[in-house]
Amino acid sequence: MKREKNTMRGFTLIELLIVIGLIAILAGVVFVALDPLTRFAAARNSRRAADVSSILSAIRVHQVDNGGNYHANIAGLTDDTFYMIGTASGNPGCQNEPAGNMPVCATQAILDSNCVDIVPLSTLGYLGVVPQSPNGSKSWSQANTGYYMSRNANNSVTVGACEDEGLGAIKITR
Repeated sequence: MKREKNTMRGFTLIELLIVIGLIAILAGVVFVALDPLTRFAAARNSRRAADVSSILSAIRVHQVDNGGNYHANIAGLTDDTFYMIGTASGNPGCQNEPAGNMPVCATQAILDSNCVDIVPLSTLGYLGVVPQSPNGSKSWSQANTGYYMSRNANNSVTVGACEDEGLGAIKITR
């Protein structure tokens, strides 16, 4: 009588463990190389830079259309003082938060009462909507948008983002 030989072939446990280990190492290397957290921060910063540019462009176009004069809300700013850009009208300086409750602008020191309302630029058609900074380490609202503005003695306006998530300051002066 002839005996049948078991010829089933397959992978041994050690071979499977080695392949799984190599796949895990490759997945880890790819994940580190792509660095999704930095990519998300860079995407938020790109939006902030676009928002800063659109705010400043709206201010400049309004100024050109009005014989070189800023809108009253911007013309009334104290030179070299930083203001949070907001949307709340009817409140002194457009500040809509209780005292001491305003989110901190990491790049500039802004007092609770220093806020500028740019809604008129939107209602006049110079700005589609008042942009709100994407939430990074802080949460922003329409009253405190996460963007700041200052005007210097030479009548140049600086608009910047309060957060830059460690990837470089986001501000434009014109």
